[in-house]
Amino acid sequence: MPTTPLDLLPARPAEPDLTADCSRCFALCCVLLPYSRAAGFGADKPGGVACPQLAEDDRCTIHADLRERGWPGCTVFDCFGAGQQVAQVTYGGTSWRGYDDLGEMAAVLSVMRRVHEMLAHLREVLRRTPEPAARAAWDRLLEVRDLGPVELLTLDLDEVHIEIGDILAAASARVRGDGADLRRTDLAGADLRARDLRDAGLRGALLIGADLRGVDLGAADLLGADLRDTDVRGADLGDVLFLTQPQVDAARGDAATRLPASLHAAQHWPSDTP
Repeated sequence: MPTTPLDLLPARPAEPDLTADCSRCFALCCVLLPYSRAAGFGADKPGGVACPQLAEDDRCTIHADLRERGWPGCTVFDCFGAGQQVAQVTYGGTSWRGYDDLGEMAAVLSVMRRVHEMLAHLREVLRRTPEPAARAAWDRLLEVRDLGPVELLTLDLDEVHIEIGDILAAASARVRGDGADLRRTDLAGADLRARDLRDAGLRGALLIGADLRGVDLGAADLLGADLRDTDVRGADLGDVLFLTQPQVDAARGDAATRLPASLHAAQHWPSDTP
């Protein structure tokens, strides 16, 4: 299959919308992507089939109480703005209802979500520790974002992902200094309140159900860390690296949890501290 190397794409800087806007999408994630009970979606559904909770106007009929009705998976999913990009730009405003190849559209959405997530992380690099390689990769990824379906699906995205990963790793090292290296460490269920995790490298770490109450993580690298049910009540995450909204939404925090300015408290977190 032919590929389009990232370094052969022309650079054209622009400012992407990396925040999901469901009003400009056609509920693509609710139709194109599969989900399962095991992942917290309340039912099993194959890709390309509309969620039974989806109304004719592409709105969720149980959006106000998803968690209470057994659909927490929906509350932690984030497309990073890929949905509206695919709906309005890649397919020019064509809804899934009027397109005859939902398999292609689903694959394009998955690629675009990865592209937008990489852009979100590069934006953080450019804000905190800018350097030429990050700026060049940012500009070229914007060109990737605007490719058509065929070009997107023949792009060697793994090669792109490796390139961006190297840039993020270098940025992490510059920002964190000599913080502890706990990459991909299994810390599930551990009480970490007495452990020095400030500026730690926690990318890919399993922190499921871990106790981080009141912990100051400094500039810890949380890229890909699994924060499902991680207790971050009162924790200081304000300066951490590569934290995403889905990770926040998967964790358990409160009004005393400090988050980066670009993120917000999960809807299920209590608004007041005990």
